[in-house]
Amino acid sequence: MSTRQAKEFVFTGWHMLGVICLFFGTIISVNFFMAYQAIHSWSGIVVENTYVASQQFNTKVAEARKLNGSGISGSLTVKDGVVRYAIADATGRPVLADRVTASFRRPVGDHQDFQVQLSDLGDGLFEASREVLPGHWIVEISALRDDQRILHHTQRIAVIGDGQ
Repeated sequence: MSTRQAKEFVFTGWHMLGVICLFFGTIISVNFFMAYQAIHSWSGIVVENTYVASQQFNTKVAEARKLNGSGISGSLTVKDGVVRYAIADATGRPVLADRVTASFRRPVGDHQDFQVQLSDLGDGLFEASREVLPGHWIVEISALRDDQRILHHTQRIAVIGDGQ
């Protein structure tokens, strides 16, 4: 009979270095992945008070459904320092409004945000002269007739060059 001794495993400093690298490498990799997802998938919605916004959510959804059911829609154009908005009903006929307001917001930050009243040019066309800086904007347009909102339209746009 022969006796054979099995070599025992010895945990060395190199093993510990490998464990530490794998542990922290996993944590850092997950953090980078989560940060990437947060930056590239964020909606850009900023509210002053999240609690109040959550309380108003259902009311806003009900209003949006009502407005979508009306068939009134609009199209936005930003070019050569002019903001133009055309409003039409479901059949394509122009819709009259007493007041049309466009709010331009940056997806991140609020130091360049502005609001502009659009003048009525007739035939459902509204316009304002306003230079819009290049970059991404979230434009929220609201049209009122007889102090009732008839259209609420939010659109994300990219202005390239000098408001072209």
